[in-house]
Formats: sequence, C-alpha cells, structure tokens
Amino acid sequence: MTAPVVLPDWLVPVRAAAERIEASDLTRFVPPEGAGARLGAVLMLFSEGPSGGELLLTERAHDMRSHPGQVSFPGGSLDPGEGVVDAALREAEEEVGVAPSSVEVFGFLPELWLPPSNFAVTPVLGWWREPGGASVVSRAEVHAIHHAPISELVDPEHRITVRHPNGYTSPGFLIGPDKDVILWGFTGGIIARLFDYLGWSRPWDDARVRDLPSYMLAGDSRTQRNARAGMLDIEHDDPHDENEDEEPG
Repeated sequence: MTAPVVLPDWLVPVRAAAERIEASDLTRFVPPEGAGARLGAVLMLFSEGPSGGELLLTERAHDMRSHPGQVSFPGGSLDPGEGVVDAALREAEEEVGVAPSSVEVFGFLPELWLPPSNFAVTPVLGWWREPGGASVVSRAEVHAIHHAPISELVDPEHRITVRHPNGYTSPGFLIGPDKDVILWGFTGGIIARLFDYLGWSRPWDDARVRDLPSYMLAGDSRTQRNARAGMLDIEHDDPHDENEDEEPG
C-alpha cells in the first residue's frame, strides 16, 4: 500500500474536502448520462512561496485563436490510453515545464462538465513539495505563469465580479504583481467555490464590477466571424472556457 502524501498543515483540509465534496458544490453542471463527453484533466498544483501557500496558474497567449488571455490551470484533453493523472502531469510539463516526478498527487475533485465544449474535466490535486521551477515552454501558447498566493486570492481587495459584454457575470480575482490580470470563468469558479467549501473565503464586495479587457474578447469576435462565414471550428482541444461554468453556450 502506498503511503499517503505528507502535506503541510494548511493543505490537509483540501485533501479532506476532496474526499467528500460533490460536483454540485463546485458547479451546476455534471456530465449527463450518454453525453459522450470528451475527457480532460487539469492540475491544481499547490506549493509554498514567500507568502505561504500558492496555486500555479497559466495565462494563455493574448493572440490565441480561442480564449486569449484566459487564466487557467495547466491541462487539456486525455490522449488515448491515458488516465487523468497522466494527462494533467503531461500537460503541465508541456505547457510550463513542471517535471511530473516533482509533483505528488494527493487527491481529485469531482468530474465537472463544460457544456459548450462537451468536456468532462477532472481537477487533479498536486503538492509541489520542492518546486523545480516553471517556465513558459511555448510563447505561442502561454503568455505568463502566475504563482498566486492563497492569502491574496482570499483577500477581499482582490475579489471582483467580472462582466462579459453579453451581460453574463462571474466571480473573479485580480492576480499578478500589479493585480491587473483577471482570473474568472471555469478556473475562477472552481477556486471560489472550493474556498467557500473550505471556509477560507472572506466577505467581499460583489458590486465591484470589472469588464473583460478587449484582448480577452478577441476570440469571441473571431468565433463570430467564422460562424458567419461557415467556418466555425468546434473541434478545439481545450477544456477552458470563459463562461461555461455558469452559462452553457
């Protein structure tokens, strides 16, 4: 029998929560029977930094065809024969150079469904005991890497409501050195609701509304133009979407 991963005290509640939390605690959507959803995985990688616990996040390149500038966990779809752990670790290595051997997997969150792209995504929980460094492997895909301190994520000063031009709103966070990077959507929703479940969240002013910057909307414009031209690509290989957590397509 494999010995359980030894975690710092602050992370033990996350492992305990993972054993009892349900998908409905994190989202309104779970894969319906017979949906034929594509399988994906993301890596929620926890580590310790100068300010205590941290989460590793990636910011997509700002000129990507889909979801430019979206902040997300490393992840993607499963290759044939892969399990969710292998996929999450592979994607983290391919995207930001995290060595799989440096990550200790200590649990999973429930499988979550992204209706617009029909992805069934499993968040894999990892502990980065001795971070070996993360770097942008491909500038074409990743704009920046963020080691987001949990103390800052739960700080009410860094909590906002994010508004899409279509009127959709979502809880979000301001991250980055200058707190000018918006974290929202699927990833922001998982973090917000997990922190709520853990009792880590602090009261914040949800009337502080921030509109999405134009660079994050460029993908919407391209999708709309392609749809009008009959060239809509529905086979993108990315389980990250800016509003699938609350509002299916």
